[in-house]
Amino acid sequence: MNGEATEAAEATRSAQAGRAGEGAQDPHLPRSRAANERLHALIPGGAHTYAKGEDQYPEHLAPVISHGRGAHVWDVDGNRYVEYGSGLRSVSLGHAHPRVTQAVRRELDRGSNFVRPSVVELDAAERFLATVPTAEMVKFAKNGSDATTAAVRLARAATGRPRVAVCADHPFFSVDDWFIGTTPMSAGVPAATDELTVTFPYGDLAATEELLTRYRGEVACLILEPATHTEPPPGYLAGLRALADRHGCVLVFDEMITGLRWSAAGAQGLYGVVPDLSTFGKALGNGFAVSALAGRRELMEAGGLRHSGDRVFLLSTTHGAETHSLAAAMAVLTTYVEEGVTARLHALGEQLAAGVRDAAAAMGVGDHLLVRGRASNLVFATLDEHGKPSQEYRTLFLRRLLAGGVLAPSFVVSSALTDADIEHTVDVVAQACAVYRKALDAADPAPWLGGRPVKPVFRRRV
Repeated sequence: MNGEATEAAEATRSAQAGRAGEGAQDPHLPRSRAANERLHALIPGGAHTYAKGEDQYPEHLAPVISHGRGAHVWDVDGNRYVEYGSGLRSVSLGHAHPRVTQAVRRELDRGSNFVRPSVVELDAAERFLATVPTAEMVKFAKNGSDATTAAVRLARAATGRPRVAVCADHPFFSVDDWFIGTTPMSAGVPAATDELTVTFPYGDLAATEELLTRYRGEVACLILEPATHTEPPPGYLAGLRALADRHGCVLVFDEMITGLRWSAAGAQGLYGVVPDLSTFGKALGNGFAVSALAGRRELMEAGGLRHSGDRVFLLSTTHGAETHSLAAAMAVLTTYVEEGVTARLHALGEQLAAGVRDAAAAMGVGDHLLVRGRASNLVFATLDEHGKPSQEYRTLFLRRLLAGGVLAPSFVVSSALTDADIEHTVDVVAQACAVYRKALDAADPAPWLGGRPVKPVFRRRV
């Protein structure tokens, strides 16, 4: 039996065994704990993304990852987990997907960055625009914040207006000041910058029109995720398109999450509403660093050389066109189209959601552990005995999942999951729900937390 087959057999045996009851032991993580201490000593926050922070996990139960394959990851202590939300939703095909890694390896041997554009940049642009035909031009970067900030700058340049309207119901758009100033972590953002960003509620066209009327002639763009854990109300996106046209502002869809997971062409491809600009990332590279700003030629060309107006410093990144990341993106786009990955993600998500809901209902916590969102992008909510969102119950739930070999800050699926992985996850959830029920009956989850509760990312104080 080869190494891969042996690993798969071990994973199946581990999944079948399970170990998530109330009496299950927490994972043994001495090396992870030591590594976390070293991470905090060298890296502010101990991670390069706040959502990966140690504070997002039960105390002393934040595994440090050694490696991953498919839908599984191993920590530095040797524990194996079924993983959800891989790479903050970026690894939708599973870790080390052969089609992607092969494409990357081919380019690594040919050089990764040059003093002039590579033909790979042309190939990647053609592949992207063929997959997202609602866009006419595209420019690649390395992360989502670069792309969304470029969209904001372009909208301001095109309209001559200073204000940015962001959807208040969506959690994150950029690390840059125009957005971070709206969060509780606004330290370091000048008040004058913060004042230029205003907010509108998702799904409420009347409130958005009132905002545009109040700041008539001042709003450069409306930026939002076209969908998240709720589907857009009927006619909402089309209505927003009409509002933007009527008030002369740019409509920007942040498709970092919806891109590929909603359809190969993103939410705009699914719902049939075309934004002026859109941003893609996350699933686009299956873990490799690549993002994209795409949109109407008339707007995008303002960042180019073939116009007579003022030049817009749109995107100019040393590493934005690394050949191996663009090769990864092309492989991802091809795989999604040829293998129907979006449909598979939906099927896996539906299977998981049904299993979790049934398990929660059977244990009497169906009104407290909720699964929400589109099947390809599931999240869960943990509610206390009063039906209020609770970080304490989230801590309890995460702790039991980890004890059962499930690493799940969300239930966002990858296409690498198997039926056995989902069955194992549901078994672990069921046993976690038994503990959840006991905590609800006691009206006090504290005895089951094992330490301090997990914390929200956006908070003013540590």
